[in-house]
Amino acid sequence: MEPIWAPWRIEYIRMEKPAGCILCEKPGEDNDVANYILHRAKKNFIMLNSYPYNPGHLLIVPYRHVASMEGLTAEELHEHIDIVSRSIEVLRDTFEPAGFNVGMNLGRVAGAGIDDHIHSHIVPRWQGDNNFMPVVADIRVVPQALEETYKQLEGRF
Repeated sequence: MEPIWAPWRIEYIRMEKPAGCILCEKPGEDNDVANYILHRAKKNFIMLNSYPYNPGHLLIVPYRHVASMEGLTAEELHEHIDIVSRSIEVLRDTFEPAGFNVGMNLGRVAGAGIDDHIHSHIVPRWQGDNNFMPVVADIRVVPQALEETYKQLEGRF
């Protein structure tokens, strides 16, 4: 198994989190472009991760503030999984990645930066997408700005 290393994320994990829940607040604002919200479905929405592992790192999030999968209704859960599947299609067509990491971090000890509002991560992967820079130089190389990634994915869902 090849691990995905992202030592720069420790900054996000350790930073003081704002009060409230950004996964509840962002879709309530009328500014999808600034909040990187790409798609709004009935029970869930898609947004770019502001601290991505790779370009196209998406979050699939239910609108309702719920901390666990078993707390989702059947309708929320089914739509959520359907959106994960559709997101993989869109990312494959747009960026042609060699693979994906798809999953949830359930609980702070499992790596969840926001542990009280469930969400799925979809991370496109390419051969050699992580190199020596984060380890040797304490520099993260993300080869595309969030704004450009958003433009490429906007309207594709």
